[in-house]
Amino acid sequence: MNAKYQPEQLETKWQAVWADQGLYRTGGPGERNKYYCLVMFPYPSGVAHMGHVRNYTIGDVVARWHRMNGYNVLHPMGWDAFGMPAENAAIKDQVHPADSTRRNIDFMRAQFKRMGISYDWDRELATNHPGYYRWTQWLFLLLYKRGLAYRKRAAVNWCPDCATVLANEQVIDGRCWRCETAVTERELEQWFLKITDYAERLLADLSLLEGWPERVRVMQEHWIGKSVGVEVEFTLAGGRPAPVFTTRQDTLFGVTYIVVAPEHPLVEELIAGRPAEAAVRAFVQRAKAQSDLFRSSAETEKEGIYTGVDAVHPLTGEQVPIWVANYVLMDYGTGIVMGVPAHDTRDFAFARKYGLRVRPVIMPPGERLNGETMAAAYTEPGVMADSGRYDGLDSVQALDRIAADVEAARLGRRKVHYRLRDWLISRQRYWGAPIPMLQCERCGWHPVPEDQLPVKLVRDVAFTAKGASPLAQSGEFLAAECPSCRGKARRETDTMDTFIDSSWYFLRYASPRRQEAPFARAEVNHWLPVDQYIGGIEHAVLHLLYSRFITKVLYDAGMVNFTEPFTRLLTQGMVVMGGAKMSKSKGNVVSPDEMIKRYGADAVRLFILFASPPERDLEWSNQGAEGAFRFLQRVWRLVLESRGLPGNPTVGPQEEDLMRLTHQTIKRITTDIRERMNFNTAIAAAMELVNGLYAYKDQNPAARQNASVLDWSLRTLVVLLAPFAPHLSEELWHRLGGEGSVHLQRWPQYDATLLKAAEVTVVVQVDGRVRDKLTVPAGMEGPRLEELVLGLPKVAQHLDGGRPVRVVIVPDKLVNVVTR
Repeated sequence: MNAKYQPEQLETKWQAVWADQGLYRTGGPGERNKYYCLVMFPYPSGVAHMGHVRNYTIGDVVARWHRMNGYNVLHPMGWDAFGMPAENAAIKDQVHPADSTRRNIDFMRAQFKRMGISYDWDRELATNHPGYYRWTQWLFLLLYKRGLAYRKRAAVNWCPDCATVLANEQVIDGRCWRCETAVTERELEQWFLKITDYAERLLADLSLLEGWPERVRVMQEHWIGKSVGVEVEFTLAGGRPAPVFTTRQDTLFGVTYIVVAPEHPLVEELIAGRPAEAAVRAFVQRAKAQSDLFRSSAETEKEGIYTGVDAVHPLTGEQVPIWVANYVLMDYGTGIVMGVPAHDTRDFAFARKYGLRVRPVIMPPGERLNGETMAAAYTEPGVMADSGRYDGLDSVQALDRIAADVEAARLGRRKVHYRLRDWLISRQRYWGAPIPMLQCERCGWHPVPEDQLPVKLVRDVAFTAKGASPLAQSGEFLAAECPSCRGKARRETDTMDTFIDSSWYFLRYASPRRQEAPFARAEVNHWLPVDQYIGGIEHAVLHLLYSRFITKVLYDAGMVNFTEPFTRLLTQGMVVMGGAKMSKSKGNVVSPDEMIKRYGADAVRLFILFASPPERDLEWSNQGAEGAFRFLQRVWRLVLESRGLPGNPTVGPQEEDLMRLTHQTIKRITTDIRERMNFNTAIAAAMELVNGLYAYKDQNPAARQNASVLDWSLRTLVVLLAPFAPHLSEELWHRLGGEGSVHLQRWPQYDATLLKAAEVTVVVQVDGRVRDKLTVPAGMEGPRLEELVLGLPKVAQHLDGGRPVRVVIVPDKLVNVVTR
């Protein structure tokens, strides 16, 4: 290899060497302190994009840094390989999903290796492999045995484009999370998991996740949606109860109407045979077509219709009208809410629009509200009024008293409601893990015996059109024997939501070839929880919530000794171009392969880390990648031009400055990686060190350079760059005579006593304008520094014999003499 920096050549060389040496193979438990670094595994779409490059480069820096700091690092990679895109392609192109997925995995694996990511490929897994989904099915059976998996008929979300049902979490603004098609509603019998049994623990344990971004914890808290209140029974004609949930029982006497969600079964019962039947039914259909997010938004106009039926208020005995309105959701409480327009903003707007009565029952201290003249709802605490025996009470204190009285009178009960609903996992598609259940003609539903797992996907199926699962047409797959009566049985043809596959994959990495169990308990309890997890904010609710749930189930089953799977979480920003997320549909995709071929993997890695802090979006720039390449060229030339030169053994002020800069750089990069994960500022620090090294060389001909100081600083630079530019660093390490791999060197330690200069140059200003400079000992006390500055001739002439108004000192940097 000649002296020219040729990234493609040297990167291929070192990737082969690392593979032969098994450099990144994980050590056994107990060798050293463990560190589990994991980036969310990708769907094998066939080609890695710049978003992949960013995610996995961030994870690689973290893994490499911890190895160099003495940790035994687990840094695995696998493939979230089931899913609808492969099946849709099979329908379109008549290519079997197993074949296209295998081909895509092979291609993407080669791309990741070309990027120099330090994965332990011995632990690679794919969720579509029978050796993996056998244990996904085993997990379903564990849930079933523990009463957490069940089948029921329910109104479910249906995506007509994907031709399958979706969990609530997979419907975003009324559209499918994957294809963005408008979601409709269907009545189907499906399999669910009782995640609601864990709602309180999932909520309470968010406080344990101090290493998670606050916004992710808030998003999960909002999705779980705990509300503490009272369920009060209003009464319909004939004595039928209509339970209403409220968290504001202090406003019960201000109820002037109640509102039912359009989806509520009570609506049909109320309007059947009544004059308003047709109009209400038309309104219900229109409201149900709107997304939950749209209906609950503060900006959305509140619409409703009177059913023609009234209910009896449980405390006052008054008749209150029953309305159907778009702002009430079936998922909240009982699907029936109180209308208290005097003390709720949306109720107030609704009441004014439809001419409903406004009755204030909580008054601001010292004021008396009038429902007819109120300009807005009063939503603050206050003094209760027009509320019978509760008049004069503080409204906050009255909450408990009213709740107790309602219970004592058997008019209702205290209740805790959650927004979270059970996890719908059935999917009417082929390319997923079959649900291991079968239905006997005589005995009903039975779990498949564990010794018959995995229930394999049959390969010889016909892909015809969406909505017609090939499994339902396969006699080979359908036919089964009942494990109870040995009679004929039929296999479940639904497959599992792919979020089941990803809800436990991080556990499998601890012992990926285990055949007797999903994982070895000793190894999973050694490696888990994951020390650093990295992935997109789009999974803040979906994947992360499901993974937390499954981990808690396994903890309860005695299989793991931890209750949360991920200690620290980084949600990286997107890679955008022209202000828009890179996507094929927008035509703004930049190929990593093309960039790596042009500039090398190290330059692409360096730019994608330098251009933005990891949690923010990154604007891709070809010029930025070229700039990173030029910087690496500078490093290359610097080392090759400097190594082995004879020099002066004297250590003078310039050598001391270089040593100080190097120690400062060690500290800055160490702090940026370990404490802040600010890789952009860490790289900036390395760039400053390179500038300092060039300045030292330019100011000192070879004969005057101290070879040992220069060599030490160069070696330090190369080691500091190793996590960011692994190939270049490895090559330069060996060219400098280093032994072993640069990636097995101990991370440099800085000497705190060498971080500060012996002398500093202080800028001197008068009224904010620079007038002079002064070289003084570092850390000089303020009074002495002020005395020296005021004695400078250039300062004295501006004072003209007087005294300054004040002197502002920035230690070791600046003194500003203020004269007016």
